[in-house]
Amino acid sequence: MRTEARVVVVGGGVAGCSVAYHLARLGWTDVVVLEQHELTEGTTWHSAGFVGQLRSTVSQTRMIMYSSSLYAELRERTGLDPGWRGVGGLRLATTPEREQELLRQVSAATTYGLEMELLSPAQALSLLPMLDVSDVRSAGWLPGDGYLRPEPLAAALAAGAHQLGVGFHTGVRVTGVEVERGRVRAVQTDKGRIATDVVVDAAGAAAGHVGRLAGVAIPIVPIKHQYVVSSSLDGADLPGIPTVRDPDHIVYFRGEGDGLLVGGYIRTPEVCWPEDGSPPLATARTLFPPDLAKFEESWANAGRRVPALRAARIDRVVHGPEAFTPDGEFLLGETAVGGFWVAAGFCVHGLAAAGGVGKVLAEWIVDGQPEFDVSHMDIRRFGGHAASRSWATAKALDAYSRYYDVVYPYTEWSAGRPLRRSATWPRLEPLGAALGEKAGWERVNWFAPPPAFVPSAPRPTGWAGQVWSPAIEAECRATAEAAGLFDQSSFAKLDVHGPASFLQRMCAADVDRPVGTVVYTQLLNARAGIEADLTVTRLGETHFRIVTSTASGVRDLAWLRRHAPDGVSVEDVTGGYGCLCLWGPAARDILQPLVDEALDFRFMRARRLTIGPVPVLAQRVTFVGEFGWELYTPTEYTLTLWDLLLSTGGPSGLTPAGYRAIDAMRLEKGYRVWGSDITPETTPDEAGLGFAVRTETDFLGRDALLAARAAGGPDRRLRCLVLDDPRTVCLGTEPVRVDGRPCGRVTSGGYGYRVGASIAYAYLPSTVDVGTKVEVGVFGSWQSAEVRSDPLYDPRNTRVRGVR
Repeated sequence: MRTEARVVVVGGGVAGCSVAYHLARLGWTDVVVLEQHELTEGTTWHSAGFVGQLRSTVSQTRMIMYSSSLYAELRERTGLDPGWRGVGGLRLATTPEREQELLRQVSAATTYGLEMELLSPAQALSLLPMLDVSDVRSAGWLPGDGYLRPEPLAAALAAGAHQLGVGFHTGVRVTGVEVERGRVRAVQTDKGRIATDVVVDAAGAAAGHVGRLAGVAIPIVPIKHQYVVSSSLDGADLPGIPTVRDPDHIVYFRGEGDGLLVGGYIRTPEVCWPEDGSPPLATARTLFPPDLAKFEESWANAGRRVPALRAARIDRVVHGPEAFTPDGEFLLGETAVGGFWVAAGFCVHGLAAAGGVGKVLAEWIVDGQPEFDVSHMDIRRFGGHAASRSWATAKALDAYSRYYDVVYPYTEWSAGRPLRRSATWPRLEPLGAALGEKAGWERVNWFAPPPAFVPSAPRPTGWAGQVWSPAIEAECRATAEAAGLFDQSSFAKLDVHGPASFLQRMCAADVDRPVGTVVYTQLLNARAGIEADLTVTRLGETHFRIVTSTASGVRDLAWLRRHAPDGVSVEDVTGGYGCLCLWGPAARDILQPLVDEALDFRFMRARRLTIGPVPVLAQRVTFVGEFGWELYTPTEYTLTLWDLLLSTGGPSGLTPAGYRAIDAMRLEKGYRVWGSDITPETTPDEAGLGFAVRTETDFLGRDALLAARAAGGPDRRLRCLVLDDPRTVCLGTEPVRVDGRPCGRVTSGGYGYRVGASIAYAYLPSTVDVGTKVEVGVFGSWQSAEVRSDPLYDPRNTRVRGVR
């Protein structure tokens, strides 16, 4: 046993072995991998090994595509077969809804550069004659799909890491993690102590237990997952047949020996162990007794799809633990304890993504950021409520039970709700609020429209019309014609105390401005990628208020604290303040009678006011392109302020409104949304945000930004597209082609009710200029669109300035 190491990886499954291998490839060879049993004997060994490259996000797809490309390298480096079987994969659709999903997936595959073809039932049958395709409407064919043998893959990764100097110690149980002043200092084991500054928790279904040893809450929920292997079937080369997913019948299968491996996602999943604090996976190769009653639906549906199975029996049952998360996404990144990293929660996709997981985590540890945008997998996406086992379990079980459902954009789930509620909560139900959830916050998507309201905009076709309401148009029109009142209390709010030089270093814009100034800016990484998009308000000489998106607060807080020097504090004050946004041409007329001073301060300025009896920080900021204010008040005053504004503004046409109206109006104004339009992989110049950057003084990312400008500027730019057919509305990820050649993808889209157009944003080559005709792939058909100058609405910002 070593007594010290640069990195200690806890867990000898494919994730731990891959992280170690990729760290060593980047030159960090002083790495120790600890496994309490033998390698793979936690959750890896019993994996069914399916590799479906097309995932719900571009980054996860790229990670799995990278994994597939890694196998040849492993074979060459180690001489070992990593267990990859590239047999291709079929995805079946037996309902119109599933067929639409396949069409959307084909479009997404085009944007990712992934080969996918839509087949007829006869074509699917020709690839796999044992299928019954009598009810199949179409099938997606992905020739790059296949499956992996778990133990050969882990062995190849471990051998490659070992050749580069990584040490492996099996039969070693981690008993503690020493933390000093918020940072990892050592790992305690039953074989001794290892001093280290970096620990990677890759313990699979036991990752939550390992996290607790370091005082870190990791929302891992071990859930029982079951598959079976059939008796012998009459068929040649069954291991060589394509993998098959039949989500309408919650079943998947592939060849295994001379039979079929059949799995499924049951509707009534169960957690693996009681919450009694005992260590999970204490026994090697843990399995649970078969539960064939719960598997009956999947087995019966497999027999309908493969008639030869009807005469077969079940020869083997594998009922094991798998690590799931509350939202079905991976858990990657550094935790609140410095140096304690996580690579877990793979929701049965650990083998498929193992190579990509090792790559991005190793890059993150060594270089400070990974190549791919993995913000949606970042463990810091969760708030403090994720420490609750009951909440995490309710969300994870719900996500598992819906795994094969057709999920329409904007669909809302009810598990684990309500949790975080604004002070206006008592007023929402009487107003007919349709609620959504973001980062645990209950937020209004829209309110019931007035009974007499007659919509003029067309209902979108296809999926865009599934979760839609004429109330969105009513709220957009009311905001543009009079005023809208929006509760945005879920905004994340961070108070920074310290000299202005800290935020000058962190922000791309000049924030060392007079007290009362509001600055829109980005936080960049060393590659000039956008880590955060936010406003900074100077409240005092050494007091700044940052307002960022609901889902980004924990992540942005961690980013700032990571770079903060001694003497600077960054605190989350989100729950302490409500935020009501009063926007629209009548906003001044509504607010002025309630205050004792003239509302004459300019755009991007802040002032403390008393609105009636309510103390408020009023910021002349808008995210909808109309005149008005963000009004911040201590939480205990928020409901009073809501009632006061609505009662005063009612005669002027003030209307309560929700987040879907905000999104429609921000599209018309060209306002970017972090996580879709802008990410850590996009720069301000690419995103059209160069106006918000000052280069006279130094800031993080400046060198990379200036180098790109010196080299001729960005090769791509975010462009505004207007579709010819206003009823065709983009939802994101749709491919865009110019002159018949795919060259970009939609980042966000929607309908603009003030301009009467279907709007989409997409990164396109810089040579594609305004006025160019393009085509957007929407559910299998190419729709004409035109590149337009943005913003489409009020390009001179006269309405923002209050000019009527």
